[in-house]
Amino acid sequence: MRRCWLAVGAIVCTVSATPLGAQGSSEELTRFSAVLSHIRANYVDSVTYRQLVHSAIDGMLRGLDPHSWFLSSADNARFNALERGELAVIGVSLELADGVPTILAVTDASPADRAGVRPGDRLRSVDGVPTAGLNARAIALRLAGEKGVRVRLLLERGPRLEPDSVSVVIKREMAKPQHFVRATLMLDASTGYVKLGEFGTKSADEVHNAVKSLRGQKATHLILDLRGNPGGIVTEAVDMASEFLPANSVVFSTKGRQRSVNEVFTTKGGGDFQNLPMVVLVDQGSASAAEALAGSLQDNDRAIIAGRRSFGKALMQTGFLVPEGFVELTIGHVISPSGRYIQRPYTGLQLEQYYAFAGDSAWQDTSRVFKTVHGRPVKGGGGIAPDVALPAPATAPRWWTVAADSGWDRAVADSVANTLTTGSAASTAWVRDSAAWADRLLPPFLARVRTRLAIPAALDAPTRVAMARKLAAEAAAVRWGEDVGREVSIRNDPDVIAAMALFGRVAEILHK
Repeated sequence: MRRCWLAVGAIVCTVSATPLGAQGSSEELTRFSAVLSHIRANYVDSVTYRQLVHSAIDGMLRGLDPHSWFLSSADNARFNALERGELAVIGVSLELADGVPTILAVTDASPADRAGVRPGDRLRSVDGVPTAGLNARAIALRLAGEKGVRVRLLLERGPRLEPDSVSVVIKREMAKPQHFVRATLMLDASTGYVKLGEFGTKSADEVHNAVKSLRGQKATHLILDLRGNPGGIVTEAVDMASEFLPANSVVFSTKGRQRSVNEVFTTKGGGDFQNLPMVVLVDQGSASAAEALAGSLQDNDRAIIAGRRSFGKALMQTGFLVPEGFVELTIGHVISPSGRYIQRPYTGLQLEQYYAFAGDSAWQDTSRVFKTVHGRPVKGGGGIAPDVALPAPATAPRWWTVAADSGWDRAVADSVANTLTTGSAASTAWVRDSAAWADRLLPPFLARVRTRLAIPAALDAPTRVAMARKLAAEAAAVRWGEDVGREVSIRNDPDVIAAMALFGRVAEILHK
């Protein structure tokens, strides 16, 4: 009996497996023992065998791959409690980027969201204790705790060379149930849009219901947005693929040293939406289960994959209980239906280098070419390369952090929102009127920035468009609610607009 899920960056399987046999020679073990003895006898500070052995285990696992890890029994118990929702949290998920703990996502209306924490913020310390050298799980445990207790974060924001420091105090709260489908709407008379935040319990059902609702609104095309989706439960990825593929289609397979690891995951039945034309959006934040689904749809020539190269995380892991601890060990690879590895290389790379190459792995692609169902060439080894590459989003100017922290964007958005008419007709007009955003929001905002910071605040065209859209979404949220604000962002997203134009090229791109 094996239960599997995709954690942040890994397929996790709980199985009864035979541990790997001892590989080191007696000479190597003797050398280790000698070093251990010298440390205990001569090291300047007092250390315990527990500290030394735990450090050795951490180093040993880190030397294998980026996704094998160890927790003490106490930390493992706390981590399980966190996973079960028994600890209060602040509402963030994070990962290591360039070796620095970085906020990956902030839960809507969470304590962190209300405190102004943003995706991309780099976490430097928790309650005065530096996060350097800690993995994401260890940091998650430090951020979680008793309900109502405050935690102090030191964040770094903006350019690495000239960052801004932001200190926030956040009160922990119990996590509220979250919907995994973040947005569902009709983009035009025939195109539906679904944004999936992660692959959690019942997320396949949520996607099914969302697409069914769109079909009821006469949608004949679908955009499935997996950008920034870090993955989740593997069975949900399989169930989701079953919505869009014929019965018995291969979603992915797993391969490892142990025979029990080798398994082919297939769709359970013919999907209700297997004939619905699709474009799937991915980027460097799409990982694990998101990549497994995107790779399956790509290899089966079921959807156009558009956007930017995905993260490249797909290692199969199993958990082993050990004396006074728990080890999560990589035991296999995830393989797409065409036979390619999704996981990008990690051998010979430091952990910081591995995370730094997220979404930038073209040089890591295999020389071997694999074929989709219709014979299109695809490569492995570096995540999922999109069928249609889209430009990277506009980057925020260096002064944006100061302006946002000072609340100048919100002040301008609030001021303009108060002049807007209530009612659905007015909100519909605002959603589509990008000229009005530029005319009414950008001049007062930029004037405030230029006056208070004494800088030119010059913007190139893409950044002007992106900034106007952000301000317009804030104004819409103030005047008509969060749903309308979200609609402003989605309908005017350059990636979404580009995806809509691809439906006329389905036969050309997928060789149908």
